[in-house]
Amino acid sequence: MSAPMKKHRTSHGVRVTIGGRNPKSFLVPKKAAEGVIELLRPYALEESNEPRSDEPRLREFRSSEEVFAGLHAKYGRAGTVLRGFRAREGLTQQRLAEKIGATQGDISAMEHGRRPIGKSMAMRLAKVFKTDYRVFL
Repeated sequence: MSAPMKKHRTSHGVRVTIGGRNPKSFLVPKKAAEGVIELLRPYALEESNEPRSDEPRLREFRSSEEVFAGLHAKYGRAGTVLRGFRAREGLTQQRLAEKIGATQGDISAMEHGRRPIGKSMAMRLAKVFKTDYRVFL
């Protein structure tokens, strides 16, 4: 005998589309979408003239290199990417270091651009973050 199953509520979500060659759409809880909008607001080039809804619409796009130019200048591109991946996964520097067989100081130095990320280290990081190792080089 089958029983009714619970379904996720979708009426409280906001559709967020990130453009480019292969645009991706996400259904994001409204509260999280508001946080994303606040994060992106300083980078808005122009808001749409369409009727306003809860969030602004960007008419033009900026590359990630342009958006993160300040962080790249301060920490280097590889350090910014490493910090972003680590934050996305919710890992501390210590926990990441344990996973890849390094020290917390090594992770900190790589994130702050004081230590380059070599190919073998990039491969270990890529395995943890399930990505291509070249993003760290």
